Amino acid sequence: MTMNDERGAERLQKILSQAGVASRRAAEEFIRQGRVTVNGTTVRELGTKADAAADDIRVDGRRIRVARHRYLLLHKPTGYVTTRSDPERRPTVIDLLGGVREYVYPVGRLDYDSSGLLLLTNDGDLAARLTHPRHGVPRVYEVRVLGIPNAKDIERLSRGILIDGRRTEPAQVQVVPSRADDRSTIRITIREGRNRQVRRMFEAIGHPVEALARVAIGALADTRLKPGHWRELTAAEVATLMRGARQSGPKRANTADDDPTMPSPRKQPARRRTRPVPRDERPMVSVRTTATRAAAPRPATARTSPSSGRATGGRPRRTNTRSR
Repeated sequence: MTMNDERGAERLQKILSQAGVASRRAAEEFIRQGRVTVNGTTVRELGTKADAAADDIRVDGRRIRVARHRYLLLHKPTGYVTTRSDPERRPTVIDLLGGVREYVYPVGRLDYDSSGLLLLTNDGDLAARLTHPRHGVPRVYEVRVLGIPNAKDIERLSRGILIDGRRTEPAQVQVVPSRADDRSTIRITIREGRNRQVRRMFEAIGHPVEALARVAIGALADTRLKPGHWRELTAAEVATLMRGARQSGPKRANTADDDPTMPSPRKQPARRRTRPVPRDERPMVSVRTTATRAAAPRPATARTSPSSGRATGGRPRRTNTRSR
């Protein structure tokens, strides 16, 4: 059931969450309880859609306000969880957004021990495009690792690393000049966002990560934004993000078949196909099963003891008939 034109219609629970009324799960419960009305009609069906700009949507009789889309760029410091709420009650990135009343949420993830640029928004369409692997939006990281990776290590990072049986997508890797002898800084650009992917890639080549910071999301970068601070994106930056999110990244298989560090599996010889033999041409074979052999009685054979001359049971003793 759709309350208005499909072109501007969205699911009610999504509209309520974007308006800051409740989370989507809580909004679904509101709908089941009959607390939501659209144009004066009580709605209890979860698949109901409405147009927040044209329909009269109310919760407990109070009309909700259409929340404008907000696009926030935060410089996340270490020690914060990239989520709206944490069951362990650790500080979250939402705690850094003083004065923001809209229901915004982080796009993608940054580890608790990582820092750098993080986008937060209530625009679900843009968030889905930025995080979907099909669009391949690049993310740039500066990583300080232990040791100095050699040319082979850099090539492995560029080609892709096997993680949980799947190869990562090709990456752009650049070594940042440094005077340190026991550690180095690498700038790496990836187009996917697996869990702790960058850290696990460097662990795979034997150079653990000491510090990791995201410095760019697509064409979006800001070297002047201090840790713990945030700002609104400009209209031009939002337009650039949307254009970049519409472009699809390259496709490639995530298999281990062409990994130079893995031994190539042995190829199984092709099975030889034979012509089936017609039933009338098959040889007659007498088959005697184990049960048949066990059931058939074995005939007793008399055997004469050479010393006593008495007949004994069992198999006959083998005698040498050759003349001496």
